[in-house]
Amino acid sequence: MDRGAARVQIAGVPTVALPVSAAAARRFQLSALGLAAPHGSVAEALAHHGYVQIDPINICGRMQDHILRNRVQDYGEGDLMRHLHGTDGRRLAAAERSAFEHHLPSTGILVALELAAWPHLLAAMRARTGRSSPWSGRLSPREKALAERILAEITARGPLGSDAVVDERRARKFWGSATLVKSTMQKLFFHGRLLIAGRDRGRRLYDLPGRVLPAPILAAPEPDAAETRRWEILLRLRQRRLVTLKRGEHAFVEDLVHPVKIGEHPTLHILSADLPLLASEVANQESRPGNSGHTRLLAPLDPLIYDRVLTRRLWDFDYTWEVYTPAAKRKRGYYALPVLAGDALVGHVDPKADRERGRLQVVGRRLRRGHRVTDAVRTLARFLGLR
Repeated sequence: MDRGAARVQIAGVPTVALPVSAAAARRFQLSALGLAAPHGSVAEALAHHGYVQIDPINICGRMQDHILRNRVQDYGEGDLMRHLHGTDGRRLAAAERSAFEHHLPSTGILVALELAAWPHLLAAMRARTGRSSPWSGRLSPREKALAERILAEITARGPLGSDAVVDERRARKFWGSATLVKSTMQKLFFHGRLLIAGRDRGRRLYDLPGRVLPAPILAAPEPDAAETRRWEILLRLRQRRLVTLKRGEHAFVEDLVHPVKIGEHPTLHILSADLPLLASEVANQESRPGNSGHTRLLAPLDPLIYDRVLTRRLWDFDYTWEVYTPAAKRKRGYYALPVLAGDALVGHVDPKADRERGRLQVVGRRLRRGHRVTDAVRTLARFLGLR
């Protein structure tokens, strides 16, 4: 431990932060985030990372598939959905499921979660029923009346999409153009009264919770607020492995984390369970050359780059997902994928899948001098079944 080590106060006892070079910290992130050695299965990846973010946009593959194809051995397009719900020919029964889709409690982010997460979502679901929000809040009088019919039809008919319930009315103040059926189903999902039981070409099929989740999970006691807060913070640590804890968060997880100091940057934290891995990277940093390894295209919301501030400080890489940025203001492209070359982030590529012609096109790119992405683009094309 060098004299420059920072000190963090833990319950009145100073804990010395582990000093780490930026190079060792980057290698630690790559290993801890499953990019150095692949997981053997989707289940293994979920158990390690806590959740996988889901997004419906499909320009060159969906978000969840971009995240997992770099982390799970022999991962195929759509494998996460098959793990969650089964195949088109055989949907999983409630007792067979090991994971499910829902939103993180304090956000509108849709993710795949392990079953043990369910009790920690209950308080957030309940709170949404009393809030004013056209997307996730309380049901309007029109939606409340329609909800009873939707629930009755699903009870009688099984999993249904929003197009299976006949009602021509449009939703008011809902994001985008949507039917009243869709907005009502969406709210019932946010409230925990419906769950996603499967997907038909990406479109949600909703069913009753008792027919989606195993009975013991639904019967599990609800944790108190402190337990759920601890779970949320640990979930972020599992997802990113190297994080900045906000004021007040440290007390919830102080027995499970350790501070890390990288140069003059603010103190970060890792899971104490990850200390041996970090120590290994620190010990080996002199024996391994930088930028070793192959080139890969990451997901726009990959856990490695999700924290933009940390990504700039640690990786010297500035990236923003511009899918919701007006075209005239985009700097990278609609669905630009960051380029990871060994242990360096070296630019981005903006690919687009032409499914009709069976080709993957590159509509834009920007790379540091000396780097190529031909092999990485070909790998993505093969993954998508394109040329």
